[in-house]
Amino acid sequence: MASQDPAGEHPSVTLFRRYLRIRTVHPNPDYGAAMAFIEERARQVGLRHQKVEVAPGFVVPVLTWPGTNPALSSVLLNSHMDVVPVFREHWTHDPFEAFKDAQGYIYARGTQDMKSVSIQYLEAVQRLKAEGHRFPRTIHLTFVPDEEVGGHRGMEVLVQRPEFQALRVGFALDEGLASPTDAFTVFYSERTIWWVRFTSTGNPGHGSRFIEDTAAEKLQKVVSSILAFREKEKERLQSNPHLKEGAVTCVNLTKLEGGVAYNVVPATMSASFDFRLAPDVDLKAFEQQLHSWCQAAGEGVTFEFIQKWTKPRVTSIDAADPWWAAFSGVCKDMDLALEPQIFPAATDSRYLRAAGIPALGFSPMNRTPVLLHDHDERLHEAVFLRGIDIYTRLLPALASVPALPSDS
Repeated sequence: MASQDPAGEHPSVTLFRRYLRIRTVHPNPDYGAAMAFIEERARQVGLRHQKVEVAPGFVVPVLTWPGTNPALSSVLLNSHMDVVPVFREHWTHDPFEAFKDAQGYIYARGTQDMKSVSIQYLEAVQRLKAEGHRFPRTIHLTFVPDEEVGGHRGMEVLVQRPEFQALRVGFALDEGLASPTDAFTVFYSERTIWWVRFTSTGNPGHGSRFIEDTAAEKLQKVVSSILAFREKEKERLQSNPHLKEGAVTCVNLTKLEGGVAYNVVPATMSASFDFRLAPDVDLKAFEQQLHSWCQAAGEGVTFEFIQKWTKPRVTSIDAADPWWAAFSGVCKDMDLALEPQIFPAATDSRYLRAAGIPALGFSPMNRTPVLLHDHDERLHEAVFLRGIDIYTRLLPALASVPALPSDS
């Protein structure tokens, strides 16, 4: 049974809970309902809006608050509409009910990742507009599909569209992560994703014999080499308290395939790995390392890329950088401790940075356990509301960054 909205609930919280109830969950996200919700809110706030079709049936709503100086590049506030699947039996409350408990925690898929940020953007803009503000730089809000499945029918193609290029984005904000400490994490880069399948071929035969040069033996050597590398990176992270997870390379064995029967030695077997390469890794040298692991295992061992990102970029967090100065300056004025990090996974920021747009990943949720993709994903309403306050201070600063050489 759905919980009743208590009398006196903050209208921003009510709006947030409405958005959470829209089932934009994979494998069949209801993007139509989400877009109708966003367009309704655009009309209420008084924002221009357009629809950019990036793939057949996949549309990005773009909301615009024009600035006073169209010669300046714009500020982009990006968020994604989709959320990851749920396992209802592991949830305390229905993940699409947006149940709020007596303590003020809102339980729903998307509370942290990242429907909270979408509503915080909208509510901050609404508040500033209602107060009569205008700023030199135009502010755009994009709500993209399919981020949770790689962004291939979302941001990856959006940045190539003429409609996007016409936005003349100079700086972007996108999602970050919750922080269980007092500090707020902000992400200026992220690890490079390589999904790699190693395939080993060898002599087949009956399962009762000691067959030489089998696919399994050679594949085991590759797996052992990669897992030994994983252990070294893990030890490097654990032995240095100054390193965060995003600063080292992570790899996990995610799939093993092969075999036809219990008593048949297979001619082919494969192992798939999810590599997350730190930004300082030499990609060419690391690809050569993959070749070396195959060569060391023996004849007939090869690899192929299932996904290969080759454009890692780092957004400046130098004190002299105007965008970082504006962002960090507001946080300092609000007495918000910032902890700059490299994002350990992947977001749509990688496509923005690859297009030459500096981007920071920031979800204003401190003193909050990291529960994205987890059972019982939740967010306290006070943390959500404070995030609106933070964006209400951030947006004027970012939209008022003086003219830069890149604006011309």
